[in-house]
Amino acid sequence: MAAAGALGDAVVLADHTLLRARAESLGLHQLAIAAASALEELPRAPDRSALLRVWHHPLAVPCVPGHPDPANAAAVLACLDAASDACLSGRASALVTGPVQKSTIADSGVPFSGHTEYLAQRCGVPQVVMMLVGGGLRVALATTHLPLAAVPAAITASLLDEVLAILFRDLRQRFGLAQPRVLVCGLNPHAGESGHLGREEIEVISPALERARRQGLDVRGPLPADTLFTPAVLEGADAVLAMYHDQGLPVLKMRSFGGGVNVTLGLPIIRTSVDHGTALDLAGSGRADAGSLREALALARSLVR
Repeated sequence: MAAAGALGDAVVLADHTLLRARAESLGLHQLAIAAASALEELPRAPDRSALLRVWHHPLAVPCVPGHPDPANAAAVLACLDAASDACLSGRASALVTGPVQKSTIADSGVPFSGHTEYLAQRCGVPQVVMMLVGGGLRVALATTHLPLAAVPAAITASLLDEVLAILFRDLRQRFGLAQPRVLVCGLNPHAGESGHLGREEIEVISPALERARRQGLDVRGPLPADTLFTPAVLEGADAVLAMYHDQGLPVLKMRSFGGGVNVTLGLPIIRTSVDHGTALDLAGSGRADAGSLREALALARSLVR
């Protein structure tokens, strides 16, 4: 993960011995690495491509590519804690995260469902919103990493009120959109088909959207998700709010995979991330596509500006 801050360009939080060894194994012999145990001790980067600045956080046990070890889970979370604390204190301007193997952290005994939920707790925020950006789309999620069977009960009036408030606020403040227009997916096929395929749209989603409209928010829906993501319906929309993870993200990732960015809205800090998982089969091979990481860094810088 990286904390882009006022001390220069991006800083990588990792075990510097691991990065040096990996650079050597990949033939990157000319890569210059400057490491320090404190953020303030790192030198300024004279050129963005000339120096990899590493805020050293040691691993507990050696890292084997493609085989994450629960013994290193605490070290991974220590990096996340240090980076978020640096942003909260103003020593860094934004946090950019790579993927983590959630199951490995959970196997260490730490309940962990993802960066989004972890950072919300770390920053003392009761509600955040996951939004992915890419392929000309912004897709936010009402619920994130939940089993599909748990989604309907999680779609409540209070949740939708909070998610819509956060989404509109950050579209204005972070993305500079004066009057955002948001399209909202229904939960059920055909947005419930007037109650014949489910009543969540009638009893929960539509009333929430009406409350939002009364507050002056430009929100349309609930719309059937299978036709919402068509050019004619998307015309003029600034974002889409999907009810659950796999409702909206397959469309966005089909259009932008490898170049999409995950943004956490509602935090007191700027946090972006890649749009993909760990790809353990590519670890250490040099064949992983870094496109999404580059886009996440670029968007973080843009949001800082």
